[in-house]
Amino acid sequence: MNLRQLVSALNDFAAPALAESWDNVGLLVEPSPPHTVNTLFLTNDLTEEVMEEAVQKKADLVLSYHPPIFTPLKRVTCKTWKERLVVRALENRIGIYSPHTAYDAIPHGVNNWLAKGLGACTSVPLHPSTAPSSPAEGTHRVEFSADAEHLDAVLSKIKDIPEISCLTTLPARVEGEEQTRVSLNCSQKALLEVVALLSQNSLLYHRTEILLLQKPLLPHTGMGRLCTLSEPVSLSDIIERIKGHLQLPHVRVAVGAGRTLESPVKKAALCAGSGSSVLKGTEADLYLTGEMSHHDVLDAVANGISVILCEHSNTERGFLSELRNALAIHLQNKINIIVSEKDRDPLQVA
Repeated sequence: MNLRQLVSALNDFAAPALAESWDNVGLLVEPSPPHTVNTLFLTNDLTEEVMEEAVQKKADLVLSYHPPIFTPLKRVTCKTWKERLVVRALENRIGIYSPHTAYDAIPHGVNNWLAKGLGACTSVPLHPSTAPSSPAEGTHRVEFSADAEHLDAVLSKIKDIPEISCLTTLPARVEGEEQTRVSLNCSQKALLEVVALLSQNSLLYHRTEILLLQKPLLPHTGMGRLCTLSEPVSLSDIIERIKGHLQLPHVRVAVGAGRTLESPVKKAALCAGSGSSVLKGTEADLYLTGEMSHHDVLDAVANGISVILCEHSNTERGFLSELRNALAIHLQNKINIIVSEKDRDPLQVA
């Protein structure tokens, strides 16, 4: 498959616009075209060891969940390991694509996979995503009625205001009089100028309506998950379920104030990776994530919320096998998809 066709298909699988604003997602390294992809190589972290594995397995595109290029590179040399990744990729004509938080947000993504470790439950996003694109432009819609005497002068001044779009006029009957209904979309800044203009004529001003435009929420899409278990389960049982799901011999546990390992868990809030900012303030019996700061753990425990920490990438890596199967279907089995055998969490219990 041509690289650009594949990137388009990957973007359809999870729109990059769903990623957090601070993230760096999409195609990060592109070999000179034309570039055909026969083998897609999946990894959670693209380390030098994993890159060598990709080279040996003749990968044409690496899909690295975490973006190996995050902060801007000022040069591409062999001095630092991230620069060497780019050098090795281009030398071997290997592209690099990263979805990161776009995969966190989608209904068939990392957080939904992590939620399966809790057992039977229903889940909703903690921070729902809005539609990446919407027909409406601007932040506000302004509508007002004007008679023929004022219409041309008002429209002439409005058209001189920047950041106004979707300006339309329609015949209208107001209090028995033939008038024109004007509708426009504008930015927050332009709104102030429009209101100032209309307020110069009290009749126009009193016939003005202002609507706040908001993009629609996407169902089952967003950051984190609040999971409601079908039946309450003890914290100790949840721990064993999570260890089994993630194939881990150990996890770190903080028991909430007033709770024990036998206390029931009915609601669990989770976030793959580093979940402090996503989970903070959520009412639940349990927080499940890869890592949290010491003080955020203390806050949760003080509020009677138990915490399970599994290390950052351990809450993500297992998703790759499920992703391989999902992408095979999405890409109609047109390319070979393999999962890295060298990718692993850098931390271990000694």
